[in-house]
Amino acid sequence: MAKQIPVYLFTGFLESGKTRFAQETLGDKTFNNGEPILLLVCEEGLEEYDPTEFAAPNVYIRAVEKESELTEERLESLRRACGAQYVMVEYNGMWMLDSLYSHLPRDWAVAQEFLFIDARTFLNYNNNMRQLMVDKMQSCELAVLNRFPAGDEDLKMQAHKIIRAVNRRCDIAFETPDGKISYDEIQLPLPYDLDAPVAEIQDADYAIFFQDIMEEPEKYRGKTVALKGRAVIRSRSLKPGYFFLGRDVMTCCVNDIRFLPLAAEWKDAGTLKNLAWYTVTAQVGLESLPRVYDGQGPVLRVQSIKPASVPEQEVATFY
Repeated sequence: MAKQIPVYLFTGFLESGKTRFAQETLGDKTFNNGEPILLLVCEEGLEEYDPTEFAAPNVYIRAVEKESELTEERLESLRRACGAQYVMVEYNGMWMLDSLYSHLPRDWAVAQEFLFIDARTFLNYNNNMRQLMVDKMQSCELAVLNRFPAGDEDLKMQAHKIIRAVNRRCDIAFETPDGKISYDEIQLPLPYDLDAPVAEIQDADYAIFFQDIMEEPEKYRGKTVALKGRAVIRSRSLKPGYFFLGRDVMTCCVNDIRFLPLAAEWKDAGTLKNLAWYTVTAQVGLESLPRVYDGQGPVLRVQSIKPASVPEQEVATFY
């Protein structure tokens, strides 16, 4: 088996701090210990690399000027040419990450993905380039908001909500201009009471409910929930007596609206009208449905179901 090549991926928009972090990383002897490293630079910013500050000299900097240059063959040829055992990528914030992930050479594996954000422009980018922001937020392991104004708790809360709506697992760090770092420790309660006899999922909270139940299904086992959604009864993925109940959810923009359903069990499922709206009260169970979930997933075991009106906001969002 060929040795895997670890890839360290730094994402973010121009002047977000990617180069500075990569420079510091290459100046660390525990990381840059003399083995050949390929550094792929996908955009040219104001800050340049200073090889004299690297902990070891075997760092090979190569520019990738066009998104179309991200091919498996070219990437691997660049690595082979210098014999690199590690790869670092300073990624262009205007390129979608799939352009890289879908063309990684077979033996390359992303070991860590970091997102760098200039806190001063974060809200502006999120409002005007939402799709690109979501693309970078959804898979990062650490999001660093640098140049963060000390004491701005309102911005910290906004950043928490925006990032957590997309990525519940990444760490979030706030770095002030003087270099002080703090981490996001905000714990927002769910917008519904999961310990109530019946947890009422409001129309505005469906996206959060769906994300949470898919990430932590065990937490919902045995709980009773009430929610509204559209029924899908014509699906080859489900056996008789089951249907899908879900909502259209917009993650980032109108181009990223997806129907996100949960499997539901009801003996009279075949009598439902396809794509009609229903209010359902159900106990949550976990079940293996091979064509629906990888492993066990949540199943709504219907206790009552009745026709419902279309919600005022038909497409659910995270905030």
